[in-house]
Amino acid sequence: MSEGNLKALRLQLTAFSITRTLINTGFRMVYPFLPTIARGLGVDVRSIALAITARSSLGLAAPYVGSLGDSIGRKRSMLLGLFTFSFGFMIVVIWPTYPGLFIALILGALGKIIFDPSMQAYLGDRTTYEQRGRAIAITELGWSGASLLGLPLVGWLIARSNWAAPFPLLAIFTFGMALWLMRLLPADKPAHKDRPRFSEALKSIVKHPSALAALTITLLISVSNESVNIVYGLWLEQAFGLQVAALGAASAVIGLAEFSGEGVVAGLTDRLGKRRSIIAGTLAITAACLVLPILGTSTAGALVGLFLFYLAFEFTFVSLIPMMTELVPTARATLLATNIAAAALGRALGALIGPFLYEYTLFANAVFGALVAALALVVLIMAVKEDGSE
Repeated sequence: MSEGNLKALRLQLTAFSITRTLINTGFRMVYPFLPTIARGLGVDVRSIALAITARSSLGLAAPYVGSLGDSIGRKRSMLLGLFTFSFGFMIVVIWPTYPGLFIALILGALGKIIFDPSMQAYLGDRTTYEQRGRAIAITELGWSGASLLGLPLVGWLIARSNWAAPFPLLAIFTFGMALWLMRLLPADKPAHKDRPRFSEALKSIVKHPSALAALTITLLISVSNESVNIVYGLWLEQAFGLQVAALGAASAVIGLAEFSGEGVVAGLTDRLGKRRSIIAGTLAITAACLVLPILGTSTAGALVGLFLFYLAFEFTFVSLIPMMTELVPTARATLLATNIAAAALGRALGALIGPFLYEYTLFANAVFGALVAALALVVLIMAVKEDGSE
């Protein structure tokens, strides 16, 4: 890669990271501020939870929606996603009601589903496989950045105004990033007969054993993660009686763990190899699940255990993405979008199973999470072969 192209890529990675921090802040902020939003709208928490459920269900449509990056081009799809997000969040400014919020959450999620796989496919096109792990990890800093930077800012805005205060700022800044990317990114190549339609792209994925196995791994580690994620707040409250302080600290710990996981991917995954990194990650998830109830005999120990748990998951999940970009190069965006659906289904299953297991104490959740992660490791070893240069 020439010096000029390298400088351009670095600038693009910076823009992608900022953009993803914005859209992930919009995606994540509803969780910690759910009661505040409900009070501001004069509705009960269950009504907001219904909107979140409807938003989550969009993840199952991700293979079709996210495949736009293959069918209409990477740049066009990314811009469409950002404009959709921005328009959706601006609805709250015009119509600050429960229906307005409902529509905003749906359109915001739709924009994210369109943008993310197209951006990842773009990096798959523009970076070598040996360097792709670092490139993907840099953009994934937008996930932890939302937790460490975006959510504190959202809380500050809400405290000084009202529940709707973050929406116009996120809409405006996301629109601004779309304009910047419009100038920054090269134009899509002209459409030609080889550009796959959704049905053709999906067929190529279904016929690829390693791609199907990789999607299965995403589903399994998402089940493992969510089966603990769904109950950790309740566990901290019941075990230590420090709900506000403990949950606040846990949010910071989770953000730091995600940031650390992305950093480890950037520094290690390309050198170690994607497949070997995922093997190490699934082993780490298994171990982190098993030590969580052992460490969780004190507040400090519980937070250390959660840090290790989320660090292991983030490292594994982010290491999967660059490997996936090379499995079916002709349908990159479609496969990455299908990966979103696999993760959404895994989270849904974990959210259903987790509370039931917790009736038998956190130990049951931890053992279940470890077993599912171990199953993901078996699938990886038995069925996944990298199509990259390693």
